[in-house]
Amino acid sequence: MPNRLALKRKSAYLAQLGRCYYCGLPMWQDDLDSFSRAHNIKPSQAKPLKCTAEHLEARQDGGLDTAQNIVAACWSCNQRRHKRKKAPAPDAYLDLVQQRVRKGRWHCAPLLTAFGALFAGHDSGGEATS
Repeated sequence: MPNRLALKRKSAYLAQLGRCYYCGLPMWQDDLDSFSRAHNIKPSQAKPLKCTAEHLEARQDGGLDTAQNIVAACWSCNQRRHKRKKAPAPDAYLDLVQQRVRKGRWHCAPLLTAFGALFAGHDSGGEATS
């Protein structure tokens, strides 16, 4: 039986239509090879897109394992946020990531090419913008 955090991650993944909270790219949960084939990318390119549970307020700062505090983020975005000396606030990090994605300076070029159409006209939660 999955643990509580895994269930909250899956719930966030579904609510976000399988897209990363920060960069907006599709993510995979259990089957890297199927995801890679479906998107015509190499498994090594898809590996950073594994879905993780991202605590908006980190546990070390008192953040809880609640649905309000957990979003689904790709491994790459999650790691990059928390490898900084001081993890930026979620809103500031979201803005930073989306600016870099728009400039083509976040994920590797093959990923940006493969998923480029997803960036136009969508926000990070998978919702169409006007």
